[in-house]
This record gives sequence, structure tokens and C-alpha cells, in this order.
Amino acid sequence: MSKKKKTKMEFRYYKMPDGSPILALLGDKWVQTYGNDIDYLHFHNYLEIGYCYEGHGELVLGEQSLRFKEDQFTVIPKNYPHTTNSTPGTTSYWEYLFIDEDSFLRECYRGGSIGRVERMLERINSRATLKNISESPVLGGMIRQILDIMREPKAFYIDEAKGILLAFLVNVVRENQVEDSEQEKNEVLEGKITIPISRALDYITLHYMEPLKVSELASWCHMSETHFRRTFSAYMKMSPLEYINLVRIQTACEYLKKTDVPVSDIAYKCGFTTMSTFNRNFKQIMGTAPYEWRKRPENFEQQLLKCQIHSEAGW
Repeated sequence: MSKKKKTKMEFRYYKMPDGSPILALLGDKWVQTYGNDIDYLHFHNYLEIGYCYEGHGELVLGEQSLRFKEDQFTVIPKNYPHTTNSTPGTTSYWEYLFIDEDSFLRECYRGGSIGRVERMLERINSRATLKNISESPVLGGMIRQILDIMREPKAFYIDEAKGILLAFLVNVVRENQVEDSEQEKNEVLEGKITIPISRALDYITLHYMEPLKVSELASWCHMSETHFRRTFSAYMKMSPLEYINLVRIQTACEYLKKTDVPVSDIAYKCGFTTMSTFNRNFKQIMGTAPYEWRKRPENFEQQLLKCQIHSEAGW
């Protein structure tokens, strides 16, 4: 009996600019036909905020399918499966902000209550939303402000953007808190499994270089190992070990592209105990050996990110 083909889900990994919790995707590149020839969902390693200036089509958030149009915005937690599809034959114009809200809030509340930050992060990541700017003008207005600041960087522009970002996140916390009871009643949120699995994803991000056991991840998520494996695989469309290796190889690509560290040292830094295991996993994910890949780093965006990151001058 042939094995059932796995449902594809893409992990689009972004790297934050040095000294900033905000990555902005701006400009004409983002006027396009979204979802062209793509029939699978993807997720990111950061909170995604999107603003639609023009166009219309379908926005898929987990199991929900919604219609989007101009002057709407999205707030999508990290690790939350989604995709955007323009109406066939049309183009849409979106711009995006990716936010490292975890590090940013911990920096803002450094020396304060850890529990306060955890509660805020839980609220922010409790749901994915699509809203009209007329429905939520405060949040929509702040998104436009940050986008404009990042578009034309001036002196201290990151500090200005951070100030508005903090106000934005606080307002997201408030809105999600108000809607919690209604959400639980109507079960509007389809990605209810996001929070427990996100604990494992966050743990892997912080500890990928260490020996990791699935039993430890299950315990961290307060699940039995069997239930954890089943839940993780159902949500991520890959096993826990496959995801761990994916994160390790992505990190290895960063080292290969940006440093001259020996490949054997990179393998060790990324959590592989033997070169044979590193080479096997690297070739399985990237399609070539690490030594060969390093000679052609221009393939990094094509093979790993599956899209180009556009940044304005000034970063």
C-alpha cells in the first residue's frame, strides 16, 4: 500500500533587521495577483500585520475562508496557517509588517512583571483577524502610521515606530480580551490549537541547538507524548522531528550565507551531533549538499523563503 501524500504547508521564515522589532514589506512588488498557482497554506515565525490598499479576493485563516477588499487589515499570529488569494484575473495591493512582539514587549516591560507580558502575548496570539478600517479605525490608523514611517525613514524613525507599535499591541490585547467570551461561545476561531503548539514552536526556536526529545516538548505543552505527536503533525503537516530539523537547517543556511564558519562547526552550532546526519537533512530539505549550496547563496530566498523580502533604503 502506498503512503498517503502529506498535505503541503510552507514555513516562510523571516530575519529581523538588526536593532529593530519590525520588518516592513513595502512598495510596488506587493501589487500582484496573490495566490497564483498556490494551493497550500503557509505560516511565519513572526506576527504578521497586513494592510490592503486595493483589490479583493479570498483570505484563508486556518479553516476559515473570508472575503477581503480594500481598506481592510489583518493581524495574524506567528505559526498560524493562512494564505491570500486575489480574485482570478485581478491584482491586489497589500503591504506588510512582521513583528517580533515577544522580544519587543519583554524589552518594553523589562524589570516588570513577567506574567503581565505572558498575558499580553497570549491575547495577541489568541486569534487571527480580518477587519475593516471603519470597524477599527484606531488599529487601522496605527498600521498606516507605522507603514509610512518605515517607508520614509528619518532620524530616530525606529524609535517613533516602536512607540506606535506598543500602543497598537496594547489595543490588540484590549480588543481580544473584550471578544474572548463571544469567541468561546461561538467558536469563531478555527485555529484553537495554536496556543499549545506554539509553546513547542517557541521552545524549539530557543533550544534547537540542544538535544531535543519529543517527550520533553510534550511535557512542556502539558500533553502526553502520543497526543502531542498527533496534534503537532495534524496542525503543522509535519512531525516534531521534521520541524526541528527544518529550523536547524534554516539556521545553518544563515551561517552558510553570512559567515565563513567551517561547515562542521555550523552543523554542531545548529544541533547536529554528526556530519552525516547534518548532510542528509540538509540535502533532503535544500536539495543539495551544504558545501555546494554555500557556493550559490543566491538560491537562499528561492529555496528557503519562497519569496523575496523587499525593504526600503535606510535599513
